[in-house]
Amino acid sequence: MHIAGATVLLTGVTGGIGGAIAAELSARGAHLVLTGRRKEALEPLADRYGARTVLADLADAEDVGRLAEEAAGTDILIANAALPSSGDLLDYTPAQIDRALAVNLRAPAMLARLLAPGMVARGRGHICFVGSLSGMAATKSSSLYNATKFGLRGLSLALRQDLHGTGVGVSIVQPGFVRDLGMFADTGSPTPGGVRTVAPHQVVRGVTRAIERNAAEINVAPLELRFLTKIASQFPGFAERVQRRVGAEKTLDAIVTAQRTSR
Repeated sequence: MHIAGATVLLTGVTGGIGGAIAAELSARGAHLVLTGRRKEALEPLADRYGARTVLADLADAEDVGRLAEEAAGTDILIANAALPSSGDLLDYTPAQIDRALAVNLRAPAMLARLLAPGMVARGRGHICFVGSLSGMAATKSSSLYNATKFGLRGLSLALRQDLHGTGVGVSIVQPGFVRDLGMFADTGSPTPGGVRTVAPHQVVRGVTRAIERNAAEINVAPLELRFLTKIASQFPGFAERVQRRVGAEKTLDAIVTAQRTSR
């Protein structure tokens, strides 16, 4: 799928990674439709990139439907918005659980459902979900986040098969720990076990590669973290013991504390 000249709906643009994605897409000649919850954060982006903006809360089902209507004619959907959703499940209220599920999983699924028919009718388009390596391997204090990202990965890989032959591609891009921008960087915490991070531009490159090459899955992380994630996905009991031995719990607790207000 060619990005130049395409109409792209990008969610989560007011977060760090979303802004970096928007900058790259604009430089490549895309017509941007940007969405977020905060008007004061959207307006400067509209001016900077000549973009159309739609104010929407992805936790609100009516807002999601309205967003899809206002973004009719989208050629490329990049579902980037997500809540950190870290912390023990027992610490969450029912409303917080509903919000995490709505933003991280329901909204991407509904936007894909509502926008894909138009793409299929035109015989061209792409849907790119921005997930996480947390969609492949579980960690302590991440049960809700893991659940939504595991679900997003399953949604993406199966929807890709459903749309095969229609001219519409589907990809998932799964970063590890990202420095400088984004939900992990905002915590100011070191990585668990001292694992290496990736730069925002690497995630952006993963997104553009996924769209242009119709890649099923791109994992953006250092080689050792991708390897460890594969091991953890196949041997979760072993991975659980390793996480305890390397003393990751203290770092994870610090991340949870920093992200508590984002539920």
